[in-house]
Amino acid sequence: MAVLLKRLLQSARPPAALGRPVGRREASMGTDPGAAVRVRFAPSPTGFLHLGGLRTALYNYIFAKKHQGSFILRLEDTDQSRLVPGAAENIEDMLEWAGIPPDESPRRGGPAGPYQQSQRLELYARATEALLESGAAYPCFCSPQRLELLKKEALRNHQTPRYDNRCRNLSQGQVAQKLATGPKPAIRFRLDGEAPAFQDLVYGWNRHEVASVEGDPVILKSDGFPTYHLACVVDDHHMGISHVLRGSEWLVSTSKHLLLYQALGWQPPRFAHLPLLLNRDGSKLSKRQGDIFLEHFAAADFLPDALLDIITNCGSGFAENQMGRTLPELITQFDLTRVTCHSALLDLEKLPEFNRLHLCRLVSSETQRRQLVGKLQALVEETFGSQLRDRDVLDPAYVERIILLRQGHICRLQDLVSPAHSYLWTRPAVGRAQLGAISEKVDLIAERVLGLLEGPGMSLTQDVLSGELKKVSEGLEGTKHSNVMQVLRVALSGQRQGPPVAEMMVSLGAKEVRERIQKVLSS
Repeated sequence: MAVLLKRLLQSARPPAALGRPVGRREASMGTDPGAAVRVRFAPSPTGFLHLGGLRTALYNYIFAKKHQGSFILRLEDTDQSRLVPGAAENIEDMLEWAGIPPDESPRRGGPAGPYQQSQRLELYARATEALLESGAAYPCFCSPQRLELLKKEALRNHQTPRYDNRCRNLSQGQVAQKLATGPKPAIRFRLDGEAPAFQDLVYGWNRHEVASVEGDPVILKSDGFPTYHLACVVDDHHMGISHVLRGSEWLVSTSKHLLLYQALGWQPPRFAHLPLLLNRDGSKLSKRQGDIFLEHFAAADFLPDALLDIITNCGSGFAENQMGRTLPELITQFDLTRVTCHSALLDLEKLPEFNRLHLCRLVSSETQRRQLVGKLQALVEETFGSQLRDRDVLDPAYVERIILLRQGHICRLQDLVSPAHSYLWTRPAVGRAQLGAISEKVDLIAERVLGLLEGPGMSLTQDVLSGELKKVSEGLEGTKHSNVMQVLRVALSGQRQGPPVAEMMVSLGAKEVRERIQKVLSS
């Protein structure tokens, strides 16, 4: 800061000289067709990654991959007072979990690093020095107390708070005197001239006359850290960012950023502002909603592909609105020109159905199914532990059979260790009296079913068993088929509701079915 201000006093120029003329122009948004596509996701580690951030990251990722470009993670950690411990690590962890890892990042490194703004202060200082020397920026000595009074006065008069540009026209002597006696100043950017128009790739042509509604903004704080406006411009330039895809809340700031590009003599990237992701009722996603953080979904056993699918399905950017798209399909089908200005309404009640579709897709792949078997084995051990009297239930062939039979009926793999499916892993405690309360013909039902299982050449498939069980019921005069099924269901699972009895029998296998029925009869 001292070096900057020393140079300012040595070579101060008239305020109007910005290094090149300031006037009406339409900022060029074009890029060289042969230039590499480079995009960035630039969150602030003031909290863990949530669905809104994931959606912004995803659109950047699929845009980059569609154009054989690079996806960069940059952490905007200049507001040191608001940093949350572990947030920086969580953001990169969750991007990797979601299957959209950055090509360059604080963890992975890269040619344009470092990728944390707190480690790039020299770049911001050099840019600020250039702006001071050209007269496009100036030191501001206003105290926080004065700025707060300005804000309160504006609100009292029902006006938008803005800085009154008091320090803009200080003489060189006044600046020198204040530097000698006062605290370190902040540096403000001079909002002079007409804001350039720009063509946003989503919202079309825009121009916001920031000078008429805002005071000159701080670009470098007195502690030497930049504000967002300077940092994002400097970093996007030095990192060679070709396209900025970010939330629509930054649309009105883009004219200010273009003025900074203009003052620094740099070519701006192209801009595409993404509409907001809102709750189903139109309210904003809030970090106070504990269920919007990616950690919550990962812990609840939701698949990353299901999350990527639902946050794109509720928005725009694709020719068709369909469920079940995989990440490669999202990349292939994404079209930035199809992103509309309408906010996306997210209905998380539909997430289980999205997850069911993606789980079925994994089950249909032999390689993925083997991985699911391993995960389910771990879940069974974790959930039931010492209750596992028979370790055979962890046999891969048995676990795979359960997954194949239950696919399409469950939304998450975790559902298979819920109380409703506990019978698959542990034997229920069922007494003969429970069955007798359902039907007086418990012994006869058991005898017929046991005989069925021991029949020569009996094929234990669900279709065959369903037909044979109906024949058993028909042979029991005065007994409803539903009662026969209820007896068998309780005997096998201890529950009055659940999957079809024939499926239960196929799942458990003939040997286990016989032993469970015999155990109940002898109790």
